[in-house]
Order: sequence, then C-alpha cells, then structure tokens
Amino acid sequence: MSVFWAICRQHVVLAWRGGHATLAVAFLFIGVTLMPFGLGPELALLQALAPGLLWVVLIMALLTSLDRVFQADYEDGSLDQMLLMPLPLEFVVLAKLLGHYIALVLPLLLAVPLAGLLLNLAPAHLPMLLLAMLAGSPALVLLGGIGASLAVSVRRGGLLTVLLSLPFYVPVMIFGAGATKQALAGEIDEARLAILGLISLASLLAAPVAIAAALRNAVR
Repeated sequence: MSVFWAICRQHVVLAWRGGHATLAVAFLFIGVTLMPFGLGPELALLQALAPGLLWVVLIMALLTSLDRVFQADYEDGSLDQMLLMPLPLEFVVLAKLLGHYIALVLPLLLAVPLAGLLLNLAPAHLPMLLLAMLAGSPALVLLGGIGASLAVSVRRGGLLTVLLSLPFYVPVMIFGAGATKQALAGEIDEARLAILGLISLASLLAAPVAIAAALRNAVR
C-alpha cells in the first residue's frame, strides 16, 4: 500500500506544482461570473438555474484537466513502468485518480459555496449542493478517467477525451442538479442522493478495470 500512496501523493504534488488546481478554480469562477451577463440580471432566474449551471461549470472545469491524467505518462514512457510495478495496474490507476480528485476536485468543491452565492443561492441551500456534489464527483473523476484512457494514445487528445467522457456524465448531472433543485424547494431528495452514491460506487468498481484494459491496449 505504500506504493499506492506514493503514486497518489506524486500526482497531487505534480498537479499543484503545475498550477492545474488554480486553473480549474479560475475556470469555475470565470464561468460563474460570465453567466449573469448572458442570462440577465434577474436574480430569481439565476437562483432557479444555479443548480444546473454549477454542475455544468464543475464538469467543464474537470474536463479541462482530464487529458493530463495519463497522457504525460504515455508520452514519457512512465506507463510502461507502471505495467512492471508489483502493484496491479488497476490499483495504480485508482491511485492516480484519487490523487487527481484530491488535487483538483476538492479545491473546486471548496470554491462551490462562493460560486453558489454569486448565483444568488441562499446559504441554507449550499449544504445540499455540496452533499450532492460530494456524492457524484467521484463518478465524474472515475468515468472521466475512462475517456482519458481511451484517448491516451492520441496526440493532443483533449477534445477527444471530452467527447468520450461527456456521455458518461449525463446521468450524474441530471440526478445531481435534480437533488439540488429539490433543496431549493425545501426538500431533501434522498432518492437522487442515493442514486448518485450508487453511480459513484459502481464507477469505483468498474472504471479501474476498464481504464487498465485501455492503457494496456495503448502500449501494445
């Protein structure tokens, strides 16, 4: 397990040194800041659309960084070394995705309450928004990792990664935005939160296997 945590820590350090977390959070606030200019100054409209808008911006901010998860390892030959590690490739993949979650997704989630306030969300509704995102965000990273692994052998495959990952994200965004929207009506949507958790759990079980298979195929 020491190898697992070493890989996770290395990914976190490289992401922070490269300023990827700062860029993702900046993207989040740029998107939230520009939205009122397109939708107009109507506060009630902003509040009604805020749940879906925040999920969309969160997903877009995450998509901007997905191509870096495995691409650099493929290009510099580190991926070949991963196949020779005593740790199974599935666990190596899981360690890198956990590092990606810690380095990029957690800063985004910490920034979401302020972004919600900018979109006129009441402070009382922010805990439900964060709870829904905490339940669904692991699935975003794991499912996005599948798209990143399928495009790993394509030079500058960022756009292809986005196109491959977006279909996986649709259920997460639908249930996440729905759960947050119910919170605006003063209700706790336990069913949608449970579905988000189940999607994340299923992704945790299936995604590392699918990603490892795609990476093995890429280095053949």
